[in-house]
Amino acid sequence: MTTTDSLTSAIAFESPRAERKAQRREEIRNVAQQLFDHRGFDAVTIAEIAEAAGISVQTVFNHFTAKEELFFDGRTPWVDGPALAVQSRPWHVSPHSALRDHLVEGVWETVHREATPEGRRYIAAIQSSPALRAYERELVHQSQRLLSSALAVAWTENPPASTASLPDDPVLSAVLAAATLLAPLHEVVVAQRALDDPPQALASRAAVIADHLLHRLSSVFGFLACPLPSRAGDD
Repeated sequence: MTTTDSLTSAIAFESPRAERKAQRREEIRNVAQQLFDHRGFDAVTIAEIAEAAGISVQTVFNHFTAKEELFFDGRTPWVDGPALAVQSRPWHVSPHSALRDHLVEGVWETVHREATPEGRRYIAAIQSSPALRAYERELVHQSQRLLSSALAVAWTENPPASTASLPDDPVLSAVLAAATLLAPLHEVVVAQRALDDPPQALASRAAVIADHLLHRLSSVFGFLACPLPSRAGDD
């Protein structure tokens, strides 16, 4: 058997295995989230999740590192969405443009989803659990880290045609840009959770706020691309 044949066989073997793993993960998540919904997050243990799913506790931990991860799994497209928007943009679209379009749409979708009856239960569970609130804050930071990495790559490995729009320090600039853009938008989403308007109205209002906010913050990209002024004695 040639090396190519061996590689092909390995890929063919790995694909069904990956599918089974993904299916098992989804089954565990569905069982856990049903238990959380009926009994409350803090009242449910990993052992009870394993028993309800007909598996061992170790199998649960083979797929999920913590109970909080089980709660949020499949419910947070906003974590990696901004980074993916930058990474998957067409070649002629700037990172800024791709990101802005994605973020406005993402705010609309998140607020609309959270304003439904199911979404309200989801938010109530987060607000009633210190552990879930802490984990959500970590997911916000994770989203910022992913976006900063994507921006740094876009500004270094795939720089814009005009070097005038390339930051002096792409890595640091990417960290600053991600934090400057994502943190305020998260607060926009959180602010809608206390309101009782219909999902469509809440989502539309939040999207308008997000669009205006991003328009004001868009100057951050121009600022980060400007050369740092020299100080006396640097020459």
